[in-house]
Parts: sequence; C-alpha cells; structure tokens
Amino acid sequence: MADDYRKNPYTLIYAGAITENVAGRVNIHPVSYKLNGIEIAANVYTPADYEAGKAYPAIVVAHPNGGVKEQVAGLYAQRLAEQGYITITADAAYQGGSGGLPRNIDIPANRIEDIHGMADFISTFQGVDTGRLGLLGICGGGGYSLSVAKTDKRFSSVATVSMFNSGRVRRNGFEDSALDSIQQRLQQASAARAQQAAGGEVLYSGDANLSDAQIAALPFDLYRQGYEYYWKTHAHPNSTFKYTTSSLLDLMRWDATDQIELINVPLLMIAGSNADTLYMTEDAFAKATGTQAKQLFKIDGATHIETYWKPKYVNQAIDQLTTFFGKTL
Repeated sequence: MADDYRKNPYTLIYAGAITENVAGRVNIHPVSYKLNGIEIAANVYTPADYEAGKAYPAIVVAHPNGGVKEQVAGLYAQRLAEQGYITITADAAYQGGSGGLPRNIDIPANRIEDIHGMADFISTFQGVDTGRLGLLGICGGGGYSLSVAKTDKRFSSVATVSMFNSGRVRRNGFEDSALDSIQQRLQQASAARAQQAAGGEVLYSGDANLSDAQIAALPFDLYRQGYEYYWKTHAHPNSTFKYTTSSLLDLMRWDATDQIELINVPLLMIAGSNADTLYMTEDAFAKATGTQAKQLFKIDGATHIETYWKPKYVNQAIDQLTTFFGKTL
C-alpha cells in the first residue's frame, strides 16, 4: 500500500517514499524553474553519499497521463537514485503543481517540451555528467519520451514502462474500439476550442465520478485498475484524469510512432505480459528500426497499472532499468 500523502512532507504517495532528508542516504530536492514562461514544479533525487563535486549519470523521468511527480514517477525516480543516478521528475506544464492556464491542457507538443525542459534543468544541476543522460517514460510519458528521443540527442538511451500511445488512443479509442466516431469527436473538440476562444467555458473530457459498481463494470483492466490507483490507493489532489476537450485537436493528429525510426540510441521497452496496453509497446518496438540495440521485456503476469506499485513487478522493472542504464550511460 502507498504511504499517505497527507503525512509526507513532500506529499509523496508511494510505498517507501522519502519522509526526510538524511545525510548519506538518497535525498529529495523540490525545485522549480521557468519553461517558456511557465513555472514548473519538480523533484530532484540525489543518490546516497552524493557529493556536488563528483560526476553522476542522470535520468529524466516523465510521468503518466493525469499523473503527478509524487506518484509512480517519483517511485521510479527514487528507486533509480538508490542505484546511483541523479534523477528528476516534474509535473507537466498546465498540470499538477506546475503553472499554466487553463488547467489540464494535454497537448503532445507541451508534454514533449516538458521533457526537453527537464533535460535543460538537470544538465545544470551540480554533479550531473551531461554525457551520461538517460530518459525514462511511464505510460503516456513513455509515448512522449519516444517522441523526444527521436530528435533530442542529449539522451544516450531511452526506456519506457507500460508505454501508452496517447495519440492513437485518443484518436482510435482504446484497442482501436472507436474508429467510427473519429469525425464526430473532432467536431466536438473543434466546437470546444471555438467556445474557449470566444471567452466561454473551458470544456473537459476524461473526468468522471464513478461508483465502485461503475468502475467494476468498465471494459478494460487499465481503466478499472486506473481508477483504483488514481482515485483510491494512490490518490493525490494534484492528479486528475480530465483534460481540455480542445486538446483532442492536437492529440488526435499525433502518434508516438511517427518517425520513430529517428531513435538511434539504445532502447528498452518494459510492459506487463497481461497488460491490455501491451499492443502499444509491441507496435512501437517493431517500428523502432533505427536502433539495433533494442530490447522488449515483458513482466510475466503484470497488468499495466500493477507496474506502478506492485513490489514484485516494480522490482523486476527496476532490475531491468538498472542493467540497461548501467550499460548505456
């Protein structure tokens, strides 16, 4: 189970989260910086016995859609810091503890720029060896990390956990189940943008207050377990499923696998063997033809959300990531 964010001074909401900085151990450093005029809220984790005068490899960690830095992204950032890396995870612009209005814009270009921005900031952090910079994206952050790695050659290697191709799902529906309503949904998104531009109410999609029975009736494990994770066991006040409906204009014309052959650095993709999102990882992995140093690791028995918190699955992911980054950074 997760620790209670209300009892954590950093509002971290994962098991084993840091509650205080202790000399000689992994420490957390809340930071903020400007990105295109927007205040970004981030956490930097430093490894045990960190010394500013030494040189450490660093890893940028991108959070899931609707997630915040205090949840699974923080868990993986802390666990990788335990392996000797300086890590950073930040709330996306317009989301979580970061600034930007209207709230909960979810545009791929922004999420991609967020990752570039984390690389900018961590490259100036004392002790970071900029020649050993890695990238890890989780869920939606995984799809955006693939997009970043196509062109940002500061990253020596890239890894994903439970990658979610936000563009494909927003366009085609989960498991390509909504192909017949694409044009209708684009009309709705266009109308939402027009209303917003005219000074009207900002419309949102993806938000719902569901009962336990309604959650249990959802057709996909991702959504059933996702509601459990984000609304109950690992709920955080800055985390929400909702996004501006007008964001669909950008989301639906974007795809994580477009020009994916531009990735020419080592690539590790991790997903649960029982994840109903596995098809997205397998599709991207097959299309990533620009690198020969690529590996697909399936965590036996894991679903998508279980890779966020279940110790036996998180441990396997961390073992794979430690080996991978150990060889590539």
